[in-house]
Amino acid sequence: MSSPTSLILLLCSLSLYIFLVAARNEFVVETSEDNYHTLRLTSLFPSSICNPSNKGDKKRGSLEVVHKHGPCSKFNKDIVKPLTIEEIITQDQSRVNSLRAKLTTNTSKQETLDSKTTLPAKSGSTLGSGNYIVTVGFGTPKKDLTLIFDTGSDLTWIQCQPCAGECYNQQEPIFDPSMSTTYTNISCTSTECSGLASATRNRPRCISSTCVYSIGYGDGSFTIGFFGKEKLTLSSKDVVDNFYFGCGQDNEGLFRGFAGLLGLGQDKLSIVSQAANKYGKVFSYCLPTSSSTGYLTFGNSGTSSKVKYTPFTTIGGSLYGLELVSIYVGGTKVPISPTVFKTSGMIIDSGTVITRLPHTAYSALRDAFRAQMAEYPLTIPLAIFDTCYDFSNYQTVRVPKIGVLWGKNTYVDVPLSGIFIAFDISQVCLAFAGNDDDNHIGIWGNTQQKTMAVVYNLGARKIGFASGGCA
Repeated sequence: MSSPTSLILLLCSLSLYIFLVAARNEFVVETSEDNYHTLRLTSLFPSSICNPSNKGDKKRGSLEVVHKHGPCSKFNKDIVKPLTIEEIITQDQSRVNSLRAKLTTNTSKQETLDSKTTLPAKSGSTLGSGNYIVTVGFGTPKKDLTLIFDTGSDLTWIQCQPCAGECYNQQEPIFDPSMSTTYTNISCTSTECSGLASATRNRPRCISSTCVYSIGYGDGSFTIGFFGKEKLTLSSKDVVDNFYFGCGQDNEGLFRGFAGLLGLGQDKLSIVSQAANKYGKVFSYCLPTSSSTGYLTFGNSGTSSKVKYTPFTTIGGSLYGLELVSIYVGGTKVPISPTVFKTSGMIIDSGTVITRLPHTAYSALRDAFRAQMAEYPLTIPLAIFDTCYDFSNYQTVRVPKIGVLWGKNTYVDVPLSGIFIAFDISQVCLAFAGNDDDNHIGIWGNTQQKTMAVVYNLGARKIGFASGGCA
């Protein structure tokens, strides 16, 4: 029989063991000046001069990415006019609504049709007003077209002649499949046509034995057209033959300027899956600030060793789901119950501009941020932004870092460019928003991803983050 002294020692040892296990599993950020940024307020406003990055431009399978309304964009400003604040917020909310609908419904849209490569990334307008764009080549001979790239979509589509329904204004000439020696329509009876149902959330139709696709978006925009295959050129050394895509004949809504969309989802018809033999189901991007350039790269070449990975899940058929564990402000963990994030879930999306958090989580983040920014004057809210500051009397501001802990203990700081959205020096707002309730899906938006390398490895089921991705 154990003595009282032995029992006490045993209990003490057990308590110490429990404490050590808890400490090991609890992520701790040490509080120091390293947990704050010094923000020069002039950096909040985009330059009128393009400052291109050379990151990614020499890699195999790489495209240049730019912001649609920035000085690096080639878009004619008469075709693609800058959006007002109201338009940005309205279109971003439409994007959020569209993603929510993708998770809950399979609603058929109207159908009006009768008889390893790196691309540079730029930022576009509708389908989420902060979408980013790349230029690729379609057909033989090759015709360069500017597309939005979108992790929330699967099927790639472009506008095509003869525009049997309606085509909107775009920067380049509309693609004419009859002028390409490598274009082929897809038969209604093919297995690829049947696969459209999962890629578009709509049943395919058939016109004169040709497969017809349709895709609808949350703002009421839609595209309908023939399902075809074609030669896709990413660079002189990177070609995807027999690439399946939508050749849009009726494209209506808020689309302007760009020629179509490049789908980066998980479905078998996404470019990621179709080019898997060449690039191994790996792609990465860096979304630039509006006055610089980034990249979209297919394949694993040049991936930084500094990338921190977290597992992803599949949500809604092809969206990329992440496990958000906790949020830190200035090195201090924000008191949010873990059940809040488990209830809502979280996806990462290249097309949503502003990160949406569960209402409870956002409220806690806002309160913690305000407390550490108490020396600066708040001003009136704007649209979905309820924490805005008047920095008129300052040249620099001390800003607490915002960090997130993803699944598998992966801690990542939000870049400084992802903390604020500035409408004027007298109205600089915290660039996060809360959902109406805790049941709506959370969305990690592109403002919080800017300037980071974001790596998607579909084979290993993981997504990675590294700072300074575009530099």
